[in-house]
Amino acid sequence: MSKLTDLPKRIIIGRALHSDRLGETLLPKRIALPVFASDPLSSVAYAPGEVLLVLSVAGVSAYNFSPWIAVAVVVLMFTVVASYRQNVHAYPSGGGDYEVANTNLGPKAGLTVASALLVDYVLTVAVSISSGIENLGSAVPFIIEHKTICAIAVILLLTLMNLRGVKESGKLFAIPTYVFVGGVFLMIAWGAFRGLVLGDSMRAPTADYTINAEHKGLAGFALVFLLLRAFSSGCAALTGVEAISNGVPAFRKPKSRNAATTLALMGGLAVTMFCGIIALAMVTHVRMAEDPAVHLLKNGSPVGDGYTQNPVISQVAEAVFGSGSFLFVVLAAATALVLFLAANTAYNGFPLLGSILAQDRYLPRQLHTRGDRLAFSNGIVLLAAAAAVLVYLYGADSTKLIQLYIVGVFVSFTLSQTGMVRHWNRHLRTETDPAARRRMVRSRAINTFGAFFTGLVLVVVLLTKFTHGAWVALLGMVVFYVTMTAIRRHYDSVAEEIAVADDAGDDVVRPSRLHSIVLVSKVHKPTLRALAYAKLMRSDNLEALSISVDPEETKTLREEWERRGIDVPLKILDSPYREITRPVIDYVKSLRKESPRDAVSVFIPEYVVGHWYEHLLHNQSALRLKGRLLFTPGVMVTSVPWQLDSSEAARRRARKRAEWNAPGSVRRGPVPQQRREKAAAKD
Repeated sequence: MSKLTDLPKRIIIGRALHSDRLGETLLPKRIALPVFASDPLSSVAYAPGEVLLVLSVAGVSAYNFSPWIAVAVVVLMFTVVASYRQNVHAYPSGGGDYEVANTNLGPKAGLTVASALLVDYVLTVAVSISSGIENLGSAVPFIIEHKTICAIAVILLLTLMNLRGVKESGKLFAIPTYVFVGGVFLMIAWGAFRGLVLGDSMRAPTADYTINAEHKGLAGFALVFLLLRAFSSGCAALTGVEAISNGVPAFRKPKSRNAATTLALMGGLAVTMFCGIIALAMVTHVRMAEDPAVHLLKNGSPVGDGYTQNPVISQVAEAVFGSGSFLFVVLAAATALVLFLAANTAYNGFPLLGSILAQDRYLPRQLHTRGDRLAFSNGIVLLAAAAAVLVYLYGADSTKLIQLYIVGVFVSFTLSQTGMVRHWNRHLRTETDPAARRRMVRSRAINTFGAFFTGLVLVVVLLTKFTHGAWVALLGMVVFYVTMTAIRRHYDSVAEEIAVADDAGDDVVRPSRLHSIVLVSKVHKPTLRALAYAKLMRSDNLEALSISVDPEETKTLREEWERRGIDVPLKILDSPYREITRPVIDYVKSLRKESPRDAVSVFIPEYVVGHWYEHLLHNQSALRLKGRLLFTPGVMVTSVPWQLDSSEAARRRARKRAEWNAPGSVRRGPVPQQRREKAAAKD
């Protein structure tokens, strides 16, 4: 059975890696960029569209504000990148925002950051994959008709790829990410050449459409609020920036410098592509509407429900390269693929953060354990499950999901940069070297501006997105916070409960006497082995215990016991209601009540079977007893196994994998089949 389950696992995930090979999974910068930065790089596929969608509420004239919104996003991006470059140098251990906030602002702030990041990682997977499905669905109608199932299938595929290990998944993701980046830059360059040098008139497929504005002629506070909402939507381009600071341990040495270089490269690429697409969208006259069926007009009439609104990047590529051209098809395919792969940022950030939180006892310890391929497998599976549930609940609709986005990441941005300001203040109090102090003052200034700017954006995001779905993300953060607090409280209480005082002697742990009980149903080989093993324990008091549910069987047992002259006293308890578990439990409790400092050891003979269905026929009473006895203080339960002949096949299979002796096989001696084989060999 073990081989049957192990073979598919090895085929899908690959062979297990030795712990010594952990260093081989570390990433060079060329692989780390697509692994940790695919989210902010790919967000340019939908962030410009989100800006135009919001501005369309006020009509086409509001599109003139999009360049200024792009400038604000660029300033914010450079601020965040510069701030996080300070983080990776100061905290290279991989804790990222959580470690910074926890160390400098206290555990509550650290837990708030962790909750925000965990929620944002789940949303990253849900939004990226849903957006990718929608991009691909514009070319393949079957996918858009079954987009929820297709999105969950992609989540499953990405999960399997990441279970194979960070380095292997990074190699798989590098090619489409670089093709996408190269395709976007080629589109920007070719569009600029056609427009500025050749003087061509490039027009998007929706250039001749008009927008029936929901609110025409917005001015004053209403216009400001709309622009702030458009800006907060454009800030989707910053999601995933923090993943590099969380993933510093996955970089090759020198880790901090490589991570900082990757951050700068990612920031430069992302802002260039974002601004380029916004500019080309303006030049090619792209038209987008929040509700295209009603507010997007063709020849003066609404396009209707049958219209599929293609993303901005798709419309711009069609205008620049031409509909159906080779470059258009390549960029469209790379865009859809890189949106799927953007979720890989979360697949690397979530398990790493989960491992750190598990080490700090805020999450189950299993999340700190590496799997066969040296990846944090449990964290990967947990992330996939949460994202799949979210995709199912929201029908893989990126427009709905993206409203939940961004809140968490700006909570972590703001608290992290505030923590870094305290970090530099603390070090400046003790640093005396003038050069080092100048570097610290410069870093503090960068982080101070970062904290102010990201805090301001957080307020904007909360004000503009709360009623559109951001409250769901905040609720998720609260759930994570409360859950992690409860887990930490449980671990702390258990640690306090089982801790041994420094001045405590052996008497605190060692019981005054040991009372051993061997449970007996019949006199057979398993019973005799259990009695022999119990005698080895040198108990202060040893007795056999049987429950009488059938007078004839009890009489036979007593006679056989006396006939064999077994030197262990046999105690028989009557059970008029034919129960077995309760009389044993009551008897053990009575012993504990008489002598509270005594320990009671219960020995239970059990059969070792070789087929799954045999478990239904044996050991049921033993399982119930063990389950009850585990909750009885001062009681230890010992299973004494006896291998049946049916387990021989299982043992032979195990011996092929390794030298192995099943429990109970050492004292048993050869089974009848083995005796026959030996006799035949002698003849």
